This record gives sequence, C-alpha cells and structure tokens, in this order.
Amino acid sequence: MFEIPARGRTSSLADYLVPASGISVQRCYQCGKCSAGCPAAAAMDFAPSVLLRMLQTKTIEADRKVLSSYTIWLCLACQTCVARCPMEVDLPKAMDVLRAESLRLKLVHSRAKDIVAFHTSFNNTIRRFGRLWEVGLIAEYKSRTRHFWQDVVVAPVMLRKGKLSLIPSFHKKFVDRIFSGLKKQKEHAV
Repeated sequence: MFEIPARGRTSSLADYLVPASGISVQRCYQCGKCSAGCPAAAAMDFAPSVLLRMLQTKTIEADRKVLSSYTIWLCLACQTCVARCPMEVDLPKAMDVLRAESLRLKLVHSRAKDIVAFHTSFNNTIRRFGRLWEVGLIAEYKSRTRHFWQDVVVAPVMLRKGKLSLIPSFHKKFVDRIFSGLKKQKEHAV
C-alpha cells in the first residue's frame, strides 16, 4: 500500500507503481506522443505526459496532485498512448493503480464523483451477478448520483427492443474465484 508520508519520505508514488503495476515512469523521456494521441487529453487537467513528468519528480506535492487529479479518472484505457509510446510505457495500467490509490486515500477529484459512482456500481454488479446486468447497474448508479430523470426516455425503447433484461442471469461461481484471487493478491502484497 502506498502512503503519502510527511517529511523524510523514503518512497514515492513512482516507486510504488513499479511493484504494483510493473510500470516504470522513469522510462518516459517526454516525447509527448501520448498526449498528442489521447482522445480525452483536452478535458484533462494534466496531459498524460505532464502526469508522467509529475510522477518522475518524486515529490510529495506532485504525488498528491496526481492522486487528486481529474486526469486519472478521465483515462479511457484505449491504449492509444501505449501504441504511440516509443518506450512502451503502459499508462492505462498505471492509471488503474493511481485510481485505486486515489480512492483508498480519499483524494478523488470533486468532478470525478459520477465517474467513481459508475465505477463502483459496475464492479458491484459484476461481483453480485457474475456478469453485467444493465438494469441493476443503472439502478445503483442512479441511486448513487441522484440523476434519476437523466436518460429516462431511453429506457422504454431499450426494453421494447430487448436491449435490457429485467431479470439478471447469474454466473457468480466463476467471478467469485476471480475476486477471491484478487483478495489473496492484496493480502500477500501487504
């Protein structure tokens, strides 16, 4: 687990990323191809290359800015940055770890609350039913965000066309093995 220590720190977020994700941000030489190709870069508070540079500085202030940034929540994990990177820095993989640490340390950006609500609702639906059940996902997401009337006109059309099922199908046994394996990995990491 990563902690943002006070003075006299011995590790940084960049150092934590290596064992947690296998990604070394030090490989990045700031060519900017990731930022140039990123389809979400215009909406980000820090471009992907800037985020990598902040991690490379290994300062407490930069680590805190990274974990509380909107950028880590806007990453689409589309892999465009990885495909363009001459050093093959897998930024989406690092973003997964950064999002988990941001949640754990309660440093989530205020504008990311709907994204976090969707992320949590999606994972809870998978955990409960073993696969995605759209109606359950929508219900949990709407209750978390209070956006009850948003997209309400679309639901009847989707139900009529058979795109939404009112009854979930269960594939829980297989998914339980996945989540228990993840839990064991986390316990061994601590």
